[in-house]
Amino acid sequence: MQRFGGYRPPEVKERGVCLTCLRPPLTCYCEKLKRFDPKIEFVILIHGREAQKKIATGRICHLTLERSQLLPGYDYSNDRRVNAILADKTKHCVVLYPGEASLNLSEGTAAARAGVVPPDKQLVVFVIDGTWITARKTMQRSANLSALPRVCFDPKRPSRFRVRKQPQENFFSTLEAIHETIELLGAAAGFDVGSRKHDALLEVFDSMVEQQLALSAQPKRYCLWVPPKKAPASRKG
Repeated sequence: MQRFGGYRPPEVKERGVCLTCLRPPLTCYCEKLKRFDPKIEFVILIHGREAQKKIATGRICHLTLERSQLLPGYDYSNDRRVNAILADKTKHCVVLYPGEASLNLSEGTAAARAGVVPPDKQLVVFVIDGTWITARKTMQRSANLSALPRVCFDPKRPSRFRVRKQPQENFFSTLEAIHETIELLGAAAGFDVGSRKHDALLEVFDSMVEQQLALSAQPKRYCLWVPPKKAPASRKG
């Protein structure tokens, strides 16, 4: 199988699950991935329940984005990996989270957004991947994340995530939120937004959604188990 983006070809377990995207062969999306460097270090904090879902968009992002990390958990207050990133003086860390205390990237100018990234610092964006309820609880429990500067944006269109109902139509999935963050902050971090390389996220996402819709439209097949008939007992003469 052809290599892609520096990744090894996906391995398959005996039961038929890709060890890269954790999907069965029918819905494996590894060959659709187009890796790129967004110049932003995304740390995706994935909730356990989210990791088990059919389309875990945080994992798609991690497999597509160079520099990214995918860290499972719930309360990151004492997480050594997170705290090591926060303690690194070469990095400037923010968390993508909506609210009045957040800097709205949609409202500022390009010059204002450039001010989000201090000179000679690597921008790190923490993204909580889960439901809105679990994301809120993660922020409340994780004292280290709660202390970070917050950024957000105003979605200008409905979510493309048509296989999962969102609380509101303009609430984005993790993947869509990361794509929009690159759109708004990429230039400030040194990424060429005009190259549209970040659209690779939406391409694999749209493909997965279309595939899931097609599979859902197929008639369900049920197998009725019938116990085997017992052979008649032989008569002794």
